[in-house]
Amino acid sequence: MSQLEKKLTDMLVAPVEALGFELVGIEFVRAGKHSTLRVYIDHPDGITVENCVDVSHQISAVMDVEDPISVEYNLEVSSPGMDRPLFKESHYLSCVGEVVSVRLKMPLNDRRNFKGKLLTCEAGNLTIQVDNQTFVLAIVNVEKGNLVPSFD
Repeated sequence: MSQLEKKLTDMLVAPVEALGFELVGIEFVRAGKHSTLRVYIDHPDGITVENCVDVSHQISAVMDVEDPISVEYNLEVSSPGMDRPLFKESHYLSCVGEVVSVRLKMPLNDRRNFKGKLLTCEAGNLTIQVDNQTFVLAIVNVEKGNLVPSFD
């Protein structure tokens, strides 16, 4: 998570939770005038379009006052979806036994992308089995992680 994403998470968690939702995570994708602030929310009963609209209005109000982003951007609020992004260690813990996709910031054995069964998540490390090989990845080195949907 970048410094900006951390700052935004700290700034937006309370307003999102005040509406009764969990702030799953934030992604800020820089692309000049087409930059995007993506906010993922969740709720035990699921997420509706109306929920996203309500949270979007709340976030917009906070962002207008605080003004933490100096470039133009589009705000997207959505549910995590089936390919749920994984931001925190607790997210990985809930996916042990499932297939995950992980991209690292710094390569491990000349490799940045791993897709396989998450065997364990402990002490800041992920143990992933990929093609009968086991890899231990530091969570702090994860650039992006997602749950891979299963249609069994």
